[in-house]
Amino acid sequence: MTLALVRHGRTAWNHERRMQGQSDIALDRVGEAQADAAGRLLARAVWSQIVTSPLRRAAQSAEIIRGHIPRADYRVHEDLVERHYGEADGLPIAEVWERWPDQEYPGAESVAATADRAAGALRELLREGVNTVVVAHGTLLRLGIETVTEQPCSRLSNGDVILLDGDQAAGYTARRVTE
Repeated sequence: MTLALVRHGRTAWNHERRMQGQSDIALDRVGEAQADAAGRLLARAVWSQIVTSPLRRAAQSAEIIRGHIPRADYRVHEDLVERHYGEADGLPIAEVWERWPDQEYPGAESVAATADRAAGALRELLREGVNTVVVAHGTLLRLGIETVTEQPCSRLSNGDVILLDGDQAAGYTARRVTE
């Protein structure tokens, strides 16, 4: 059983290097092409379902991927939404790092809470026992991977695909997939 974890395609705010968090931003043309490339890559295997964050950038990416995997069931999972960055949402990343070098953003969801939510959603999907494409967000996926595998995970770029497989007894592993 495998989860294909896909970070949504690029948005204007990704391009502008702004914190997005739970702001509901659409894909730009580059993001649409990234989602299409992920869909072509994933079409090489058999997937039973596509599960997405409710945020527009992830849902758009999932719909594009679904065009390459039309027989897969499709659903939204609320716990796959990105971390809420509080007052940092929408600000340029350089300004955020300057204002809050400790990354303690006022009004933000904690890293620990995000990691727990992400790992819970991934473990729930793993327990379903079917090959699943999961379309979500960079921070959420990275924290979920680190929690489930107990291994560090580097930053995910827009359109990246990570395969998460294994089992609860033997442990899980994550590996980045490229064309």
